[in-house]
Amino acid sequence: MSKKNKIIAGGIVLLALLAVVTNFFHHSDVQVLNPAGEIGEKERNLMYFALGLSLVVVIPVFIMLFSFAYTYREGNKKAKYNPELSGSKLAEAIWWVVPTVLITILAVVAWRSSYSLDPYKELSSNVKPIRIQVVSLDWKWLFIYPDQKIATVNYFEIPQNTPVDFELTSDSVMNSFWIPRLGGQIYCMPGMTSHLHLVAEKTGEFKGSSANISGAGFSDMFFTAKSTTQGEFTDWMAGVKKTRSKLDDGLYAELAKPSRNTPKSEYGSVQEGLFSTIVGKYVVPINEQGAGYIIPMQGGSH
Repeated sequence: MSKKNKIIAGGIVLLALLAVVTNFFHHSDVQVLNPAGEIGEKERNLMYFALGLSLVVVIPVFIMLFSFAYTYREGNKKAKYNPELSGSKLAEAIWWVVPTVLITILAVVAWRSSYSLDPYKELSSNVKPIRIQVVSLDWKWLFIYPDQKIATVNYFEIPQNTPVDFELTSDSVMNSFWIPRLGGQIYCMPGMTSHLHLVAEKTGEFKGSSANISGAGFSDMFFTAKSTTQGEFTDWMAGVKKTRSKLDDGLYAELAKPSRNTPKSEYGSVQEGLFSTIVGKYVVPINEQGAGYIIPMQGGSH
């Protein structure tokens, strides 16, 4: 095969590979690449930007890899030996300056995005945020609406284009809360609270999950985040409030027991201060000012 034909064949193989990859992403539901909210979209764009810059280095490296392997193969008697290339100032400049510039750009972008995408940072909106308190359990999720005084298990609803302030903790081992289409994950830790601000700009149901291995039921620890219109959310909330179950200490103690594939459920009312009680159960005051420390979790089945 002539050199020209080999180049053409190589180009066809690369185009075919590119077509296969493009078709895969087009027909696959890669959730982080299909955002439904402001934070998710910014995080996806950041990934695209980092990938694009990386390809500036990766593509030439792979081209040179196959080119050198082909050119200097054992059977090629025409390959020229050029030892002076190792001291070439031009070559040295290229493989030092280009990566340095790219790393500097990535560093600046990462620095700025770390502040702009801070999960604790409130989202700019004319709409009043909804507060949802999240408790990770074995192996389920509890969602408490402190202002509406209702609660749900393994699913929650929010109105479209309304910022959501998630306050998160764990009543078990450390876990991780993640809704790929709305934004990045954040940890839930016993005796502590963390915050995450997200917004859904589209209606629909979005899959949420645990992103941190937490024991035998980790693989079943999913939940659903549903975004609806304001009217639908109001009707749903009114329906939940009609539920007679009240989430008090007794019901919560049963709910907190380890279980797998726990069905979705609702509570029409919630005991006042339940979330604070869950957080505080792992903290022991050691002085009059209320300072304390977190009780270490015991091993058990985790």
